[in-house]
Amino acid sequence: MPHLECKIVNPATGQIVRRGEEGEYCVRGYSVMADYWQNPEATATAIDNGGWMHSGDLAVMRDDGYIQIVGRAKDIIIRGGENIQPRDIEEFFHSLPEVENVQVIGVPDETYGEAVCAWVKLTSGIDTTAEALQRACKGKIATYKIPKHIRFVDEFPMTASGKVQKFRMREIMNEELGRG
Repeated sequence: MPHLECKIVNPATGQIVRRGEEGEYCVRGYSVMADYWQNPEATATAIDNGGWMHSGDLAVMRDDGYIQIVGRAKDIIIRGGENIQPRDIEEFFHSLPEVENVQVIGVPDETYGEAVCAWVKLTSGIDTTAEALQRACKGKIATYKIPKHIRFVDEFPMTASGKVQKFRMREIMNEELGRG
């Protein structure tokens, strides 16, 4: 947008990353909110001293100057030191004919910190098993990205506006896995 500044920074250091590198998308300018109404803690989390709003979106600036959103910082799964983008796994699962829709989250794991969990809505009339889906992943995506837990669902928890509630999925899985 005109009269706005944007940058992509390393979330840990706040330093601007090179084009083609992933980081957090930040923006400042006239259209950026001044603060959260009567909530200085939330404001301090979202807007830094330089007036930059930290979106929580992970993005990459391409060589042509366009920015592509690639995920959400809070959705990253950290498994044994590996940062995993749920979107990568979701895109692979969408290529499988038996999968109509999928949502991927991280759940607590005693060995690796987090484990990959996929909620899968199967294509109508197709039946499969978690093991068959895991086998379909082998050799196609990195081994550490293969979901340890696969839960078959008819629907996902949604907001009134139609957004998937991944936080609710995590709560449900924690209860099911006895970690609630």
